[in-house]
Amino acid sequence: MSGIGSGITGEMKEMTYAFPIEGGDFIKAGHASSNIKKILNQLSLDPAIIRRIAVAMYEAEVNVVAHAYRGSMKVFISPEKIRVRVEDEGPGIPDIEKAMQEGYSTASEKVREMGFGAGMGLSNIKKNTDKLDIRSTINKGTVVEMTTFTKPKEA
Repeated sequence: MSGIGSGITGEMKEMTYAFPIEGGDFIKAGHASSNIKKILNQLSLDPAIIRRIAVAMYEAEVNVVAHAYRGSMKVFISPEKIRVRVEDEGPGIPDIEKAMQEGYSTASEKVREMGFGAGMGLSNIKKNTDKLDIRSTINKGTVVEMTTFTKPKEA
């Protein structure tokens, strides 16, 4: 079984998990991605895919903590894919294309002093997912949807 372990089968129904994310709470940043990583390990998913999902989820989670007032992360696990939807209430992203550039950051000085806000978050999410969709409304918030397939794509 290339790509997935015996833990995820075609008969499995989609599993859904939801996590609240509080803006400014760097102590809990990474809570959701860590929990999902444990679940995916229990499902015997390919370790390379688990790593990709964990990196993308962590980056999305830290973005909410660093930039928004609050948010939520929903994770949908099925035999074919892991889909993650992150919604936040915050300032929004004025220029998504610019924000996707490595090194571009709007993080505050306080966030940077804590070692976050290097401008790698969105580009790391893109590198570690198969599909990425970002929608943002200024002074309202941002929705990030990412999908990672559990099986390698056929050549």
